[in-house]
Amino acid sequence: MDSASPISRAVSPASLPPPAESASLLERAFQDALLLPDESVMGTEIDETRVRLLDAAYEQFCRTGIQRSSMEEIARRAKLSRITVYRKFESKDALVDEVIMREFRRYFLRFLEDIAQADTVADRVVLGFVSALRVIRTNRLIGNLLETEPVLFAGAIGGDDGTMLAAVRRFVAGQLQREQRAGTVAADLNTDLVAEMIVRISASFLTTPSQVVDIDDDDALASIARQFLVPMVLPGYGSTR
Repeated sequence: MDSASPISRAVSPASLPPPAESASLLERAFQDALLLPDESVMGTEIDETRVRLLDAAYEQFCRTGIQRSSMEEIARRAKLSRITVYRKFESKDALVDEVIMREFRRYFLRFLEDIAQADTVADRVVLGFVSALRVIRTNRLIGNLLETEPVLFAGAIGGDDGTMLAAVRRFVAGQLQREQRAGTVAADLNTDLVAEMIVRISASFLTTPSQVVDIDDDDALASIARQFLVPMVLPGYGSTR
């Protein structure tokens, strides 16, 4: 029986290890997406000034890019003093990290919401693949960074040594391992390898334009996922339909 999603049952805060100090922004964003309902909550009160600065920085980065944006411009957009900006964020790098992490936190929340709607493993793989590409492609900041500042984007996420892909691979492998524990996929499935393949296929569509596949077409992406990704998770899937 595959009616209840093991993924939706497996995101309780108690089951999550604390993020390491050296964790990438992606790993921290995923942890926060599950543990913190709102990034603006500081204790029990909303830090409205912090939220205002994050919103202003997001808008500034989307308009002119991160490298060409200054703390002075962000302060003016937020209608706050430069001193106030530095009281909340000790450096531009710290502000950039927080803005990017907030967007990925929203991405992970949307991803988990999307796959929670699925009743089967196959549907979760398909919805996860489509959701991942759609949310990143339609996010103004992440989409702009991928196109205009890929080196800066990679550095902000965790370096250009494969850290970003490794973080996403661990996330996907974790979902597959939860499926294993729920008995919905084979116990001997090599979750790390399957996750690696799924992540690399997704990344290639995001970073390299395709003349064959329209990645803005959700139906086309769903078809690819059912034809090529689902059989990696459920060997023999295609022959049983």
